[in-house]
Amino acid sequence: MTALMPWEQVSRSKVTDRAIARLAVIYIRQSSRQQVLDHQESTRLQYALVDRAVALGWSADRVMVIDEDLGKSGSSAVARTGFQRLVTEIGMDHVGLVLGIEMSRLARAGRDWYQLMELCAISGALLADTDGVYDPGEYNDRLLLGLKGTLAEAELHLIKQRMQAGRLNKARRGELAVPLPIGYLRRPSGEAVLDPDEQVQTVVRLVFAKFAELTTLHAVLRWLVDHGVELGVRLRGGPDKGELEWRRPNRMTLQCMLHSPVYAGIYAYGRRRVEARRQQPGRPSTGRVVRAEDDWLVFIPGILPAYITEDHYRANLAQLAANASRSDARGSPRAGSALLSGLARCGLCGRRMAVGYHVRERGTVPEYRCARLAGDYGAAAPCQSLSGACIDAFVTAAVLQALAPAAIEVSLRAAEQVQADRAALEQIWAQRLERAAITVDRARRCYRLAEPENRLVVRQLEKDWEQALADQQHLTEEHDRVLAARPRILTDAERHTIATLAQDIPGLWTAPTTTDKDRKQIVRALVEDITLTVLGTSERVTVTITWAGGRTSSGESVRPVARLDQLSYYPQLVERLRALHAAGRTPTQIARQVDAEGFRPPKRNEHFGPAGIGNLLRRLGCHTTTPQPDQAPTSPDAPGEHEWWLADLARALDMPAITLYTWIQRDWVTSRRQAEPPRRWIIKADPDDLAELRERRNRPHGYYTRLRWTDPPEAERDNQVHAANPHI
Repeated sequence: MTALMPWEQVSRSKVTDRAIARLAVIYIRQSSRQQVLDHQESTRLQYALVDRAVALGWSADRVMVIDEDLGKSGSSAVARTGFQRLVTEIGMDHVGLVLGIEMSRLARAGRDWYQLMELCAISGALLADTDGVYDPGEYNDRLLLGLKGTLAEAELHLIKQRMQAGRLNKARRGELAVPLPIGYLRRPSGEAVLDPDEQVQTVVRLVFAKFAELTTLHAVLRWLVDHGVELGVRLRGGPDKGELEWRRPNRMTLQCMLHSPVYAGIYAYGRRRVEARRQQPGRPSTGRVVRAEDDWLVFIPGILPAYITEDHYRANLAQLAANASRSDARGSPRAGSALLSGLARCGLCGRRMAVGYHVRERGTVPEYRCARLAGDYGAAAPCQSLSGACIDAFVTAAVLQALAPAAIEVSLRAAEQVQADRAALEQIWAQRLERAAITVDRARRCYRLAEPENRLVVRQLEKDWEQALADQQHLTEEHDRVLAARPRILTDAERHTIATLAQDIPGLWTAPTTTDKDRKQIVRALVEDITLTVLGTSERVTVTITWAGGRTSSGESVRPVARLDQLSYYPQLVERLRALHAAGRTPTQIARQVDAEGFRPPKRNEHFGPAGIGNLLRRLGCHTTTPQPDQAPTSPDAPGEHEWWLADLARALDMPAITLYTWIQRDWVTSRRQAEPPRRWIIKADPDDLAELRERRNRPHGYYTRLRWTDPPEAERDNQVHAANPHI
């Protein structure tokens, strides 16, 4: 008696001649190429399913076998399901039977499963598995298939949930093997240990030491590259798995090292999660988001061998966060001349002040400004802005005063730091030379152990030995050049130079070899932040310095202002000018007198000039006997109808004369200049022109030179033309 399989007991009433005339498709699923090699059960079932199709009435040449398209990566995450291949490559109109070990495996989601049922019902194709044959067009079979799909989806969820729970429980015990960073390896027993290679450990410790000293990732990278330091990496795959390979440092590797908690001896699991919205099709590793430390699934400190302490690890994270270019962070020091970049705070709103630069003939001039309220809340005007030169000079004096008592200690520490750097580099060089000697010795022994008769092998071993000797010679010569340029021990002359420079801190601060970035790093080592508050619109600025450690000190600086009436001592200056004029003093004598009494012009020039004193006296109604530039001398080239002297028009428009002079240079106004001395400017402006100039005066800064987001690409050129000739 022959035993029948379950599918052989099914009635053939659903299998029609129309279905047999079409193809029978067998679906086999393998998630990876490794499963195809290691698990042959699916291959064996393939032949059983072919026999099943033949038993149902299909000929062997009408049976087609498909599997999932594993793609180049071999990962099931990028594979196309059997349902997708049926639709896109074969077409349901040519299929009479879809056969699988379990029909629900044809689709991985309920949406695909019900879509497959719908297509089979429309095209008349049957579905079959080890339990029977189903016609999706019949209600009972459709109900059974829907129930099978729901149960299969729930089963997959439960299996995944159990596997994840098992991984999590193992991780909570610290037993789950997680990938280890550079400087570690895992023993066959599963224990994580420090890399036994001394040079690998030395380089890892050097990376953390240099970051604590240089404070920026790029500075560490440049230091490693400049000194030829490479990172030792253990290969994780391939025929040389576990072998040590030396690679040049790169930014991403250093960033991962500084962020990894493993170096602090912390076992962590669940640091990242996958966000489906960020995943890219065909790229399984995308969509990962780093979680906050409080959201990590497992955090066990002190169970792994450590290179640094936990406090050192957290200090590195804080420094990396502070280096970011954000409004809530100081950012890393950069090459601009503004000394307080990232440190200056607005005394009115408490936010960090931005830095801008003005191009002058002698270079760039920094400016600190806070426009956060205007930009974020639409305030009519920015909080405050001030020239950076005066504030930088004030802070520089305070920092140099704080450093003065530590000059001797700075001298000693500088010499120790230089000596420590050279000692660390010399240790790495010694290890590289020792490694080269080991390689030469191994090549020599391999050559001598070879059989002389086997010339094919001996010739290759001889080449390897010669190459090892050449590499050793090259490394030795390079080491000799480094020692010639920088001896491992400081000479007496170098120690004397370091001591002299350290004791003259002001001279070292202003030395040409000291860069703006160096000065900023010194300031940041001593200062936490600096709060600037402009008193009204005057020249007085209150400066509050918060030093490292929490101590604060306050002082007052003086900034340049645009107008005389902004000066805090303007009433006293006016009173003094009136008194001196009443005493019969000339503008030249008055200028000398007010300079001697400590009065200064608004632009922070050193002295008042006779012309400026004369202009101010005329505005005060104190006419002088000597013709001044604002007075119109008897000349045939005097202003005519609707023509103005530059100073008169500036007063009429309530704007600085220097701004109006800038408009002349840009051809924004119609002007001419006297042919005879004093060659003053005359501007033509009728009532319509005056209204247009007032409108221009009230528009925000940069209105005519800024490219608007609504303008087409060629609008930048049009803006420049309009700025040159506003009448176009």
